[in-house]
Amino acid sequence: MMYTGNNDKKRKRIYKVLLALLLLMGAMQGRAQCAFRNDAFKSGEFLTYNLYYNWKFVWVKAGTASMSVVQSIYGGRPAYRGSLITRGNSKVDHFFVLRDTLLCYSSIDMAPLYYRKGAREGSRYTVDEVFYSYPEGKCQVRQHRQRNDGSHFWDKRTLDDCVYDMMNIFLRARSFNPEGWKNGHDIFFTVADGDGLTPAILRYNGKVNIKADNDRKYRCLELAYIERKDGKTHEIARFYVTDDANHVPVRIDMNLKFGSAKAFLVGMKGLRNPVNSLVN
Repeated sequence: MMYTGNNDKKRKRIYKVLLALLLLMGAMQGRAQCAFRNDAFKSGEFLTYNLYYNWKFVWVKAGTASMSVVQSIYGGRPAYRGSLITRGNSKVDHFFVLRDTLLCYSSIDMAPLYYRKGAREGSRYTVDEVFYSYPEGKCQVRQHRQRNDGSHFWDKRTLDDCVYDMMNIFLRARSFNPEGWKNGHDIFFTVADGDGLTPAILRYNGKVNIKADNDRKYRCLELAYIERKDGKTHEIARFYVTDDANHVPVRIDMNLKFGSAKAFLVGMKGLRNPVNSLVN
C-alpha cells in the first residue's frame, strides 16, 4: 500500500508539473501569435530629428524630435521601451503648439504590451493608452482616452487577430524584409488608439535617395502609412527608411490636422547594424 501511495503522490506531482508546463506553453503561444523577430535595432539606439512645418507654402523650422529604444522591464518581464518625443519651438507656437510624447513597450519577441500618447496640438491636450494581453491565443486590448475636457473613456475588446498601435507597428515594421517587394506592395493590419480600432495599410512605394539634415544622402525605402475609414483611405504619414538592416527613418512626412510637417534625421547612435545605405 505504501508503494502504491508513493506512486500516487509522484503521479500527482508529475500531473501538476505537466499542467503547469501546458499552462506556460499556452501563455507563451498566446504572446507568440503576435511575435516577430527583431534584427533591426538594439537597446541604446538614439535618433534625433529636426522638425519643419509648412506655413503658407513656406517650410519653417518648427522644433526637434528624438526617438529611442532601450531594454527595460514590463509586467516583471524583459521588454523593449520605445519613445518618440516631439517639441515645437516658441517661435512657431503662435502658429501651432506641438508637444507630443509617445511611449510603447513590446516583448523581446516584439508582441505589443503597452502604448501611451500624450498630445498637445494647438489648445487641445489628450492622452491615449492601450494595454495588451493575450488570453487563450487571442489579442485583448484595453483602451483609455482622457479627453481635452478631462473626461475619460474606457473600452475592452478581444480579437482573433493581432492589433498594434503606431509605435509598436513601427518598431515591428523595421524588421520587415522587403526583398521581392514590388511598388504598391501592401501590408494590412489594425491599429489601436485610446478609443477605437482602425484598419490600416503599410504600402511600399519603391526606393529613393534622401538627403538628411546631417548633409548625407541615404538610399531609402519609401513606406506610406494609410488608414481606412468609411470606405475611404487617408495617408497619415510617409516614412523614408535606410535601405539596410537598420531601417532607420531618414525623413518622415506627416499630414496633421492643422497642416503638414516633416522630420529630417540629424544624428543616430547605438545602431545594431552597419549603415550600408550611404550614397556617395
